[in-house]
Amino acid sequence: MALEIAFRVNGTPRTAHADDDAPLLHVLRNVLDLKATRFGCGAEQCGACMVLVDGAPAYACTLPAGAAAGRAVETAEGLADHPLRAAFLAEQAGQCGYCLSGILMSAKALLDRTLSPSRAEIVAALDPHLCRCGAHERMLRAVARAAATLRGETP
Repeated sequence: MALEIAFRVNGTPRTAHADDDAPLLHVLRNVLDLKATRFGCGAEQCGACMVLVDGAPAYACTLPAGAAAGRAVETAEGLADHPLRAAFLAEQAGQCGYCLSGILMSAKALLDRTLSPSRAEIVAALDPHLCRCGAHERMLRAVARAAATLRGETP
């Protein structure tokens, strides 16, 4: 059965038509043409599909699109001017980039909660993500760099 889903995506009111059991990932990529969110495993095991729903990380591959109705959804497209983007570039924290949008969203959720995360908090926030490029240390440094920038410090 098709639904009309009204929600905010990256701060903009959007409406999408989709089957009630369609995953949010399908709606974002195929209906709204927001391609940053990736399909990885389809089973909440890799984090490539991570988005924020009302500020909390959520797996878009399994979240029914209807569950996003009336809520705020953030995708990596919404990070164009966020310090995370510059920090990840400065630290060369992305290689293939497949997992990166999900990692960025989890990092944003962390930095929205605290501007002074410990290394352990950064590790815990990024733990749900599977990355095979070996850029983990650079990613941790990038999140710390973005936090410093958000605090008004020079990294």
